[in-house]
Amino acid sequence: MLLRQLAPDAQFLTRFGVRLFATTPEAPRPPLPPFTHETALQKVKAAEAAWNTKNPDAVALAYTPDSVWRNRSEIFRGRDAIREFLHSKWSKELGYRLRKDLWSFTDNRIAVKFEYEWHDERGNWTRSYGCELWEFAPDGRMAERHASINDVPIAASERRVAVDDASSQKGR
Repeated sequence: MLLRQLAPDAQFLTRFGVRLFATTPEAPRPPLPPFTHETALQKVKAAEAAWNTKNPDAVALAYTPDSVWRNRSEIFRGRDAIREFLHSKWSKELGYRLRKDLWSFTDNRIAVKFEYEWHDERGNWTRSYGCELWEFAPDGRMAERHASINDVPIAASERRVAVDDASSQKGR
């Protein structure tokens, strides 16, 4: 029941054979390093699904307690800071929808390219593009996240992330 409260669309991940959230806060977060192409792709899709829940408390559990983040020009450390950052982010970035794609991987590192769309309180839409570099601890939690992000204003009619996601859901 708790899983349903944290992630009502968690069944999405059963396609990839990965649980969205661990059963206890410190349980390992499979897939674990070293990564193969298949497990790196699973990790990316799990992160995409988790971030699309917009639940800062649940998302923060995917990171080590002392995880180091660089997000744009901000640098911070730890789950509490991650949770605060995500809460602030998603309170401003309304209608948020994210797509992540695997770029490359090694034993315990994954590189991702992504795009997400969101609007502000006035209804102005933005598409944000970027790359992330991830490094994982042996338990599968992310120990470092480095994100470079650029924003492009778009018209609501130019949205494609949520539109593409909706069309890909047909036939499932």
